[in-house]
Formats: sequence, C-alpha cells, structure tokens
Amino acid sequence: MLLDFADLTPLDRYRWLASTVTPRPIAWVSSISSEGVTNLAPFSFFQVISDEPATLMVNVGNRDDGALKDTLRNAQETGELVIHLVSFAQAQAMNASAAILPRSTSEFVHCGIDSLPSKRVAPPRVKGAAVAFECRVAQIMGYPQGQSNHHLIFAEVLLAHISDDVLNEKGRIDPQRLDLIGRLGGTAYSCTRDTFDLQRPL
Repeated sequence: MLLDFADLTPLDRYRWLASTVTPRPIAWVSSISSEGVTNLAPFSFFQVISDEPATLMVNVGNRDDGALKDTLRNAQETGELVIHLVSFAQAQAMNASAAILPRSTSEFVHCGIDSLPSKRVAPPRVKGAAVAFECRVAQIMGYPQGQSNHHLIFAEVLLAHISDDVLNEKGRIDPQRLDLIGRLGGTAYSCTRDTFDLQRPL
C-alpha cells in the first residue's frame, strides 16, 4: 500500500497516523481558568522533549469547529498545568474526562474524579495518579504557522509527585508497578506490563 497524504482527507490522515505511530503515552492534563474553573483532559500527542530544562510537550488540537480547547485557553490565561501519566487503574476515569463539556463545568466534578492541591501551581492534581508533573508554561507555539489548527504547549517541570508504590527496592521506577496505558488507533489501548530489556551498544 502506498498513501499519498496530499490525496487524503484530514480525518484519514489522522486515522493513519494515529493507528501507526503507537503506542502513544497519554498526558492527562489538569488546568484552571482565570475564573477558577478546573479542567481535566487527556492528550495522546505527548512526549518528553528536553531534560535541561526538564520539559514536556503536549499537542492540543483545535475542536472540529475550530474553537480552542479549554486546556489551551487555560494554559494561555494562567501559564500553569499539571501533567499526569495514566495507569491502567485510572483508564476509565481518564476516558470519562475526554467528554466535551461546557467551559463552566469541571471534569473533576462531572466525572467524580478526586483531586489534591498542588504545591507550586494552581491547578489541582488527580488523586491516586502514579506520576504527576507540576508545570509552568514555557512556550505555546501554533502549528502550522499562520493557520494553526494545533498548538504545542512546552511545559517546564517544576515538581514531580511519584507514588512510592511504583518504585523498586533501589528507588527507581518499576515499569510493571507503574502499569501505564498507551493509545493505539481507534478505541484501542495498550498496557506497559509486557516489557523486555536491550543493552545499548558501546
């Protein structure tokens, strides 16, 4: 099969990319508006992009009607967010928080997701999340330039909350205990329980 992306609709482009570039880690992002309304939403176009400074990148696409999503608007307004990793135990709650709700409605409240106060930023964090990164917005970049339908949020990590339950006897992350999920194509997800090791060549 040969795909010429110039001949594909935007939806088809997304489907081919989303079903091949897998598994994708999920950023479960909490934010807060300037009016104080909390928001919680998942994004699977997400990655670590730098360790100095420690920076994560979340790609927030526009809504189908072109409107900006609440996560982006909140990040623009307040410059703060919390990025959580999603374990299998919280998969259903994460999925529930993907619902499109009015800006005045908090996903924490609507979905019954418990929260805890953050230490350095205003947005709350998800209670029970194995990993939560408190971040400040370093940069927001629209893409493509001139007619942006996506916005890249570069989030500098200020503080990380890591559950002791996911650490091994050496105090390092145990992937089995972390038990994260990743996004595949369509409605499919994967788990990180099935792992193997490779030694990098010298």
